[in-house]
Amino acid sequence: MNDAMLRADCRRCAALCCVSLAFDRSAAFAFDKPAGVACPALTREHACAVHDRRASLGMGGCIGYDCDGAGQRVVAMFGADAWRDGDAAAVLDAFARLRQVHALLRLLHAAQRLPLDAAARREHARLWAALDPGDGLDAAALRELPLATLDAEVHAFARSLRPLVSRARLPVVGAR
Repeated sequence: MNDAMLRADCRRCAALCCVSLAFDRSAAFAFDKPAGVACPALTREHACAVHDRRASLGMGGCIGYDCDGAGQRVVAMFGADAWRDGDAAAVLDAFARLRQVHALLRLLHAAQRLPLDAAARREHARLWAALDPGDGLDAAALRELPLATLDAEVHAFARSLRPLVSRARLPVVGAR
């Protein structure tokens, strides 16, 4: 998996974020929507009927959301209409789990930029393989992932790299 796989590609998704996520009326969302219910602006073709007007309609939360590429991967596993025509619970569960997997992979991807010693490289490889096995991650394997354990391990690994971050002098996003 490369960096491009950790970026949302909405053209290859089926608007899973517009179905699975809950949002509350706020500055970021103009109305309440419970989890598991399609947004009222979602069309049958998995498109946003108000896409070009989201900002003016108070839907800035939609504009800023990024699933880290989990959506297109879930659609590849189940198909575009599976949440409507199949087992919605399984599709939305896979989306939630894969969002967590991709967030952890994003942390590991960032760690690759650091000057890791041999032990850290081995731990990085072990964690990466646990989250993204070389033979692929299907729906059954995704359900079996011990996400709570892997989350704790990846975050502990990331914390162990703090001394490297300060020495690496990585550019700060937005810095000139």
